[in-house]
Amino acid sequence: MTGGQALVRALARHGVDTVFGIPGTHNLEIYAALAAHGVRHVGTRHEQGAGYAADGYARMTGRPGVAVVTSGPAVLNAAAAIGQAYSDSVPVLLVSPGMPLRHPGAGNGLLHETRERAMGAVAARSLRVTSVAEIPVAVAQAFAEMTGGRPRPVHLEIPFDVLEEEATAPDVAPLPRTVHRPAGEDLDAAAAVLGAARLPLIIAGGGARAAAGALPALAERLGAPVVTTANGTGVVPGDHPLALGAGPHLAAVRAAAEEADAVLVVGSELAPADLWNGPLPLDGKVVRIDVDPVQAVTNARPEVVLVGDAGAALDGLLARLGPSAAAVPPHVARWRERMRAEAEREGARWLGIVRALAAALGPDGVVAGDSAMACYYGALPNLGGRLLYPAGFGTLGYGLPAAIGAAVAGPGRPVAALMGDGGLMFTVAELATAVQLGLPLPVVVVDNGGYGEIRAEMAARHDPVHAVDLPSPDFPLLAHALGAYGTAAEDPEALRAALVAALKADRPTLIHVREDT
Repeated sequence: MTGGQALVRALARHGVDTVFGIPGTHNLEIYAALAAHGVRHVGTRHEQGAGYAADGYARMTGRPGVAVVTSGPAVLNAAAAIGQAYSDSVPVLLVSPGMPLRHPGAGNGLLHETRERAMGAVAARSLRVTSVAEIPVAVAQAFAEMTGGRPRPVHLEIPFDVLEEEATAPDVAPLPRTVHRPAGEDLDAAAAVLGAARLPLIIAGGGARAAAGALPALAERLGAPVVTTANGTGVVPGDHPLALGAGPHLAAVRAAAEEADAVLVVGSELAPADLWNGPLPLDGKVVRIDVDPVQAVTNARPEVVLVGDAGAALDGLLARLGPSAAAVPPHVARWRERMRAEAEREGARWLGIVRALAAALGPDGVVAGDSAMACYYGALPNLGGRLLYPAGFGTLGYGLPAAIGAAVAGPGRPVAALMGDGGLMFTVAELATAVQLGLPLPVVVVDNGGYGEIRAEMAARHDPVHAVDLPSPDFPLLAHALGAYGTAAEDPEALRAALVAALKADRPTLIHVREDT
């Protein structure tokens, strides 16, 4: 078989049924093999969009998302998306052709010529094969890398002469997933600390998502309220009596962490990108669960470290702790009210928008956000549901293509995108992708006339305010030009009605909202 056939067969062998991407001169052998192996292709309008869509797909399914691009500028266009996936620990496989085997090291001006290993600085690992026989092995290695510990993106480069070459290729079965279980003595020590606590607190990050069943049970066992990071939204239902909500940067969370006598951190970096205002006061009382031993001692000094899968660690703690707390402790309501009040003050400008989204989408809804003020000040601490958000790398343009990936991954589940006007223009072409797919996808564009956060930072520095004010296009008309529906909402009730209608439509709907709505 050809190298392209070997690749697609190996992807299908690993459960891949959907890839996102754009065909090009050097990857046509991959495209020729997709249909024969039952792999659906979702064509995006830009390679960055393909990467973000694969990211949204991975966050929704818990399985690696796959993007297929061509060589040269295409793979570099996808680099921002791979950097975002790395930062947020999302398993994305980027497949691209590379320069041929006998390409001169100094280059000779070949079409799409790119330095080898350009993606090595962005992905967790960049693999380059040199024969057809290596391709199935490399795919198995990539999936083991993405699913065998801390999930992160992998780049697979196949020289385009190898893609066309015919040879024998082995059929390599997926490697068994290793469940990393913490040591028994460490579980004993952690259970002793948590079981003795009178005011425990849990902070859950994206690494807790695979343990979403065990986490509420442990919270109930301890009587411990749960605050989540952006990547941890949804691991505990928003209406759970022990759910405090999202937003570890809030002063109310800092106060709760200070008051708590034990803090369990599950699958979170405790990163500056999450905390904003410096480390939390955790020294001397933190138990940390993380599959990455390096991360387990970064950004906070733990008393006890449980290195392993969150699910295995939580199951081990549940087996060692006593019965559930008889009732929700009284301090939980106090901490929750303090968080709610601060979150509403911080997000007051966008509260009507966020509440309209929550009402229209319902408890199972998903919002794919962007690095926009309406998202990190408004939606993150106030939405109460699942938020796909580019937390660590902070890329602009993520929300729309990520929403497409999420909608493809979960047909029938309500999904919406929440964007700023500046960020939308980075990837607005993907609206045409959503049109082609017939997705009933609301895209809410909160318009503050440019780069509002940077405008505010310039003013706070007493700098000249310039290069941040952008004339807004006629967004509804732009949507119509791309084949979508487009409308404007003048108040939260009109926005809610527009969202409800958009979720029943036969194509995406762009809803333009002024920031003061």
